[in-house]
Amino acid sequence: MMTGLGITGWGVLAAGALGGAAWAVRGRSAQVLAPSIWRGNRERRAVALTFDDGPSEGTTAILEILREAGARGTFFQCGLNVERRPEWAAAVSAAGHEVGNHTWSHRRLDFASRAVMREELGRAQTLLTAVHGSAPRWFRAPFGVRWVGLGQVQRELGLQGAMWTCLGRDWKLPAAAIAGRVLGGVENGAIVCLHDGRGVLAAPAIDETVAAVRVITRELREKGWQMVGLSELN
Repeated sequence: MMTGLGITGWGVLAAGALGGAAWAVRGRSAQVLAPSIWRGNRERRAVALTFDDGPSEGTTAILEILREAGARGTFFQCGLNVERRPEWAAAVSAAGHEVGNHTWSHRRLDFASRAVMREELGRAQTLLTAVHGSAPRWFRAPFGVRWVGLGQVQRELGLQGAMWTCLGRDWKLPAAAIAGRVLGGVENGAIVCLHDGRGVLAAPAIDETVAAVRVITRELREKGWQMVGLSELN
């Protein structure tokens, strides 16, 4: 049966469908493929500083900055990096910070089978539990990409997804620009995404991130913000 939509109308519908699919996969507030949070309590003057892709040698410097600022962070660690240097990983929980699962190899999950996702998340969860003495509660998908079946895998492993309110883009920007993005995007309950590694590189250069974190924590503390772990954000 013919419809009155015409070529243009069908094109609009197709574009809308593609846009909806892209939002489900990468939209920070999307809940379609896997449950996640992207911000906390908007009535409380608190933010969560989160760090992906670690641990690395630079993690130690970030831990010291957080200690000086009286801040608690959440570190989403890659299993491969933890296996390489478990002492750097363990230093995070030993300092009182929260640890999350960031897959084993930092693989993008789009088009991944459920079996692959179970392997990536499950293998990392097993090692993180052994290194830190308790199972992580939080999971962040590499690149923020969710896929069909991820929600079931998260449930099987007892993981809650976490996206972000503010993305520092610290893998490509200088320190001043990173700090500017974060401080300009902070709001009550904000989840800030930064990185203490670069995927699973063995020796990532994160000097710009470290310098930015020093500025960010100083400014937030001076302005009366609480810097808390994700589990404390609500």
